[in-house]
Amino acid sequence: MSVPLLDLRRQYATIREEVRRKFDELADAQAFVLGPEVERCERDIAAYCGAKHAIGVSSGTDAQLVLLMALGIGPGDVVITSPYTFFATAGCVARVGAKIVFADIDPATYNLSPVALEAALEKHPTTKAIIPVHLFGCCADMAAIQSIAGKRGIPILEDAAQALGARHPAGGAGAIGEAGWFSFYPTKNLGAFGDAGMVTCQDDTLAAKLKAMRNHGMEPRYYHQWIGGNFRLDALQAAVLNIKLPHLDAWSAARRGHAAQYRTALSGVDDLALPVEPHAASHLPNHHIYNQFVIRTSRRDALREHLSMAGIGSEIYYPLPLHLQTCFSDLGYGEGDFPHSERAAKETLALPIFPELSHAEIEEVCASIHAFFN
Repeated sequence: MSVPLLDLRRQYATIREEVRRKFDELADAQAFVLGPEVERCERDIAAYCGAKHAIGVSSGTDAQLVLLMALGIGPGDVVITSPYTFFATAGCVARVGAKIVFADIDPATYNLSPVALEAALEKHPTTKAIIPVHLFGCCADMAAIQSIAGKRGIPILEDAAQALGARHPAGGAGAIGEAGWFSFYPTKNLGAFGDAGMVTCQDDTLAAKLKAMRNHGMEPRYYHQWIGGNFRLDALQAAVLNIKLPHLDAWSAARRGHAAQYRTALSGVDDLALPVEPHAASHLPNHHIYNQFVIRTSRRDALREHLSMAGIGSEIYYPLPLHLQTCFSDLGYGEGDFPHSERAAKETLALPIFPELSHAEIEEVCASIHAFFN
């Protein structure tokens, strides 16, 4: 039995008629950019994650970029983040001209290590912002990060691109710090039919500025207070998100059920580490929403080849940490500077985890993994 890493067609089949009806409505109205569908999406996402404001934009990357622009972060400003994450987290910092400072991850959670963050802040006491990443759908140690940042008055900007609906004792992902953002790229746990994103924040003034800046800083029409960009969210993408959002808790529960099946079947396999759930004691229903189910082994590449030969999909997130990327060579980092991130890049492998996955398919994945290690 072949098992795909992700099959978006299965989810679409459950909402196909509703989506097509909505697309016909929007086509008949010829209403494609911003508008009521976007406004509804913003209200519902804000309520869902617990933020005061949500501002729909054109992608998760643009969400981060416009937020940094709105906060005035630029040349000479230090921003601390993780080197083990998707490129955009650091790429947007570079695009506004700010200085990227990396701090290593916790090897168990893959999220920003509070100990490493503290050490980085000792070297860079004038840091302008801290960006923790809620990687793979698990919130970073926000209590510790809030304590560290709060003592210094540094804002926390949450990269919650992979974590809509994830919960932490301090709040919902994207609504714990001063601001945050989500991606609705099709592979995310809430995916649009293309690129789409959302900025979240608590401050009224910042929210108003973000709404203007996503539309070239224009407020009112043809009067520009700031230089923004074309970061508007399409009504078609918002409509898809509006249809999908009521299903998200059920889809997250399915992901967690799949994770539990993996955990039972793969427990005790030598040289195989399973994802940890650092906030499990909180008993929050979505303390980890498993946007990805990531295992690790010193034999990662051989295991992936074995799975591929069996027709089982997998993916490496991420094969090279950001401090070793060619485009960041001018930062002065080298191999060995962030050993936990470097080891994770060599050992981690994502297995199929999408909600529509069957129990039989998970059994097939687990049987193949057992066959490899035995």
